[in-house]
Amino acid sequence: MNAPEHAMAKADFIEGMAKGMAVLESFDTQRQRLNATQAAERAGLTRAAARRHLLTLAHLGYLETDGSHYWLSAKVLRFSGSYLASARLPRLLQPTLNRLAALTRDSFSAAVLDGDEVVIIARNVSIGGQRLMAYGLHLGARLPAHATSTGRVLLAAMPRAEFSAWLKGRELPRLTPHTAVDHKAFKALITEVRSQDLAVAREEHELGVFALAVPLRNMQGRAVAALNVVSSAERMDSPQFQRDMLPLLQDAARELRPLL
Repeated sequence: MNAPEHAMAKADFIEGMAKGMAVLESFDTQRQRLNATQAAERAGLTRAAARRHLLTLAHLGYLETDGSHYWLSAKVLRFSGSYLASARLPRLLQPTLNRLAALTRDSFSAAVLDGDEVVIIARNVSIGGQRLMAYGLHLGARLPAHATSTGRVLLAAMPRAEFSAWLKGRELPRLTPHTAVDHKAFKALITEVRSQDLAVAREEHELGVFALAVPLRNMQGRAVAALNVVSSAERMDSPQFQRDMLPLLQDAARELRPLL
């Protein structure tokens, strides 16, 4: 995720593939069903081009259709399933997440930054007596970076100029009454996260859910992912909880660093 782009010769660029991927990526949690006009608007294509790509993707089995609207089929999970099964990072993180969950009975996950979202690439296996499981925190879930603890940690880890470019002209959607959407206030939040090297999100993505996150850095000092714990308001605002939980997250990050 978020790998650096490599320069390539124009003759090597397959424009049709890029357009097809743009159509496929136009489906998300806000728009699960699209017609040709809607897909064209979202993918930046003409309606005729979008229609051809939709028909092709449906023919290949990646979309289902009722003849008017299209939606993703289960076949697209081949990509995420292959990534989660073969990628090195999720496999490295999983044992640590399971250990932390068994120790505390809280919910832990790890995420990477992809554009304006974070993607959950690992999370602890469900255990009996787990205190809180936030909605949508499944493997592969995409969450808005500005409203999540993991997103803020990874945005704060960006070079300042890169973060400013990321924020410039970007709308920060209000997901709950507590979501920070003002650019000036959000910059101040990221500055605070950068100085503390941790982030707390209080009911900004989902009401009733609080999260604490720290960056996961490799030996070169680059933040390759973020580790967080999800809890309730009562526990997260308890000084004892943060005194106990923050060292656990930081110790886990230090232990993982040589492996990342």
